[in-house]
Amino acid sequence: MTFPLNTWYVACTPDEIQAGPLGRQVCGERMVFYRGPEQQVVALEDFCPHRGAPLSLGRVCEGKLVCGYHGLEMGCEGKTVAMPGQRVRGFPAVRAFPAVERHGFIWVWPGDPAQANADLIPALHWAQNDEWAYGGGLYHIACDYRLMVDNLMDLTHETYVHSTSIGQPEIDETPCQTRVEGDEVITSRFMNGIKPPPFWQMALRMNGLPDDQLVDRWQICHFTPPSHVLIEVGVALAGHGGYDAPDSVKASSIVVDFITPETATSIHYFWGMARRFKPQDPALTDQIRQGQGNIFAEDQEMLERQQQNLLRWPDRQLLMLNIDAGGVQARRVIDRLIAAERTAPAAATV
Repeated sequence: MTFPLNTWYVACTPDEIQAGPLGRQVCGERMVFYRGPEQQVVALEDFCPHRGAPLSLGRVCEGKLVCGYHGLEMGCEGKTVAMPGQRVRGFPAVRAFPAVERHGFIWVWPGDPAQANADLIPALHWAQNDEWAYGGGLYHIACDYRLMVDNLMDLTHETYVHSTSIGQPEIDETPCQTRVEGDEVITSRFMNGIKPPPFWQMALRMNGLPDDQLVDRWQICHFTPPSHVLIEVGVALAGHGGYDAPDSVKASSIVVDFITPETATSIHYFWGMARRFKPQDPALTDQIRQGQGNIFAEDQEMLERQQQNLLRWPDRQLLMLNIDAGGVQARRVIDRLIAAERTAPAAATV
């Protein structure tokens, strides 16, 4: 097992279960998501106890999940409720997973249900604030989730992978600082008096600011377990305080990255950007979403080909440089959580 289980992962967005049940694999568990009789989010094992068909191929009727094979009806707790012309209430229940809808996402707890606590879902101050706007999407990427964490905690790759959008030589030339605060890993880089790259030129124009002046730029990456990376990014007209500059002279955002393992070598990557300028402009939200989506698509081939190489040469040792500090520290946090989960059952048995 390469990922913690007793934690909350983003499983899907509400619109994905609007039309009916959704099948999705999370941390190796095949699950089905739908809305119950009170419109609450339900997550069950994607397995019909009758003949083993995927319940996600069925439909929802009055809050009950109806198997698309022979019409068996499942309740929200994973127990069989009814089946046409049959007595089925003695059927064994399928597994139910704790699921919560919050911040515009549906979260699932794939581990021990007794330990699930909704208060542990990250607090996202921008998600319920009218001064912020959010737009994002979902990519399926064939790589270990930790490779994506590495990618996001070391942004020097932008100079090469994203050279036509957000990359620039100053990222390479400016050292980053990494610190650890409990289970949070923070990597930061501040670049002063530089030309804004194309993406940030667009953001400055959209915020009513000139795009041909020097700017102060910042990147502050926050990793929190199990696999969430939120990156404070932005530019301010040079000489106004950079990160601390007033809103009137800067364009700033939070890059949102929720990385959910599907298997040991594949992920569901929920990406987006929360911004604090012109939040009531849906056209701007769409434009940024498209631009950001194109940027993240550039990462996909690199990560998938990297994963293929690592599987082909599993015994090769990788080099670690100063720029890898954020990813290294994030992996230490992940390893510590996994080790704690493994020792907990043994301690309980003793």
